[in-house]
Amino acid sequence: MNLPNKLTLSRLVLTGVFVVFFYLPWSNTISLALIIFGIASATDYFDGQIARSRGIVTNFGKLFDPLADKILIAAAFILLSADKTIPEELRMPAWITIIILAREFFVTGIRLVAAGQGAVLSAEKLGKHKMLWQILTVIYFMMRQASTEPLFGFMRPAFTANPDTERIVASSIVYFTTLLTLVSGFSYFWKNRRLFDDA
Repeated sequence: MNLPNKLTLSRLVLTGVFVVFFYLPWSNTISLALIIFGIASATDYFDGQIARSRGIVTNFGKLFDPLADKILIAAAFILLSADKTIPEELRMPAWITIIILAREFFVTGIRLVAAGQGAVLSAEKLGKHKMLWQILTVIYFMMRQASTEPLFGFMRPAFTANPDTERIVASSIVYFTTLLTLVSGFSYFWKNRRLFDDA
């Protein structure tokens, strides 16, 4: 197995570690989960860069790279929405999690249809931009929570100095990420609409 595909698989493993750390009853556990999430997210950049630079793009990578992305992002959004130990004002709105999961199921369905026709669809640039903003959204919301812990406590003033501004920033990030998620999903469907000519 080549290096990019190993990085892709490592992202799946790190997702599991991220989930475990999120729930550990330790000091700085959210801060550590945030660091793990950052490392896992970085593998998404490096596996693609290495694969393209070395000319080793594989069908395995085309399939599992976006799948690993979806699992990581879905895990993060679900945790940030569902964990009742997080104060409500710091919790990810459930509706954005629903939209993101629906979009990912939809795109995965398109890939399954393509696979049934002998084609492997790779991720698109717009999808990569969507992934970047989803990562930034998760990091922002996790940083809000991690700032209440000692490790990232130095960030607390950024979230408490002006609560109204902070709420505007958080809402703007959520709305933009949601819009980009919906647009990228529609774009993916439109570019691959030929798969559904028999409908």
